Amino acid sequence: MIEHLQALDRWLLLAANNHRSNALDAWMIFFSERFVWFPAYLVILVVLGYMFRRRALLLLPLLGLSVALADSVSSRFFKPYFARLRPCHDPQLSATLNLASGCGGQFGFMSSHAANAFALVVFLWLVLPPRYRVAKILVLIWAGLVSYSRMYLGAHYPSDILAGATLGSLAAWACVRLYRLAAARWWPVAAAE
Repeated sequence: MIEHLQALDRWLLLAANNHRSNALDAWMIFFSERFVWFPAYLVILVVLGYMFRRRALLLLPLLGLSVALADSVSSRFFKPYFARLRPCHDPQLSATLNLASGCGGQFGFMSSHAANAFALVVFLWLVLPPRYRVAKILVLIWAGLVSYSRMYLGAHYPSDILAGATLGSLAAWACVRLYRLAAARWWPVAAAE
């Protein structure tokens, strides 16, 4: 069973990695580059600060905590513990992969990019009111593109992405739960909105 899942993982990785073009390479590098997104993160923080006003004093640190938890658990615990080589470092695969961008660290399980992106997305999905459906869909598409870019660039297997997305989602859920409990205690009327 494990061999079949590993074979499927490799097949999906190669399918994503082998459909290349120069334009797509540039887009995938763009979506994978963390520093490119800092202006967008700043805008999100400012908008959340405006929307939630004094509740943002609790909400924004918990949003940061959810991303920090996802990042640190994925990179400091899972990667060294499982020591699964990234596809671009795997001797059986590296020769067949098209590497448009560097490879990154030696180990890839689980994807910190996916963990961070989904921590942000799930947090926003859970705290934003339903009327912000378009914004929610846009950030979900962004997280999907960031995650796909990691496979396209040969840095992660699909299972690395899925595990990272799951970790980020759980971290966000826990932090939103904490936010709601604290907001209900400190701002009972605002928490009911």
